[in-house]
Amino acid sequence: MPVKIRLQRHGKKGKPFYWIVAADVRSKRDGKFLEKLGIYNPNTNPATIELNVDSSVQWLQNGAQPTDTAKAILSYRGVLLKHHLLGGVRKGALTEEQAEEKFTAWLEEKEGKIAAKVGGLDKEKADAKAAALKAEKEVNEKRAAEAAAAALPEAPEGEDATAEVEAVEEAPSVEAEASKEEE
Repeated sequence: MPVKIRLQRHGKKGKPFYWIVAADVRSKRDGKFLEKLGIYNPNTNPATIELNVDSSVQWLQNGAQPTDTAKAILSYRGVLLKHHLLGGVRKGALTEEQAEEKFTAWLEEKEGKIAAKVGGLDKEKADAKAAALKAEKEVNEKRAAEAAAAALPEAPEGEDATAEVEAVEEAPSVEAEASKEEE
């Protein structure tokens, strides 16, 4: 029975979500499978991939052939590297400890790259949010200035009127003081 490691589509229209499965070649795309190896969600940035590395390596050692997309995913998560290293262990080129050390070193480097990408995406998102906030503040300040300018022509007339009223109020007090000085 020939076995393929392939993607099985789930999710809704326009929002695909995939299971990574080991399935018989003759079964339907979304049909019966032998084992679920992991999930792949391309809707997130970076894409979410959860994979059982040991089961995937076991299927590869038993002769399962990955499809092109599944091969790219397996390579991204290090399954093909681990399969290669275990081949070296079988041939005697490496010990299991050396192979495991190489694999963990590769995983740490890969996790660092992924973390850097996520950090860069978060920084871009924060910068975009700050730029949008700055633009919104500028628009609000412009609106406030326009509203003040619209209300300003009425204010000078009102200020002139209040100045005249104050002058009239001051005048009697000056006259009252003058009359008090005469007495």
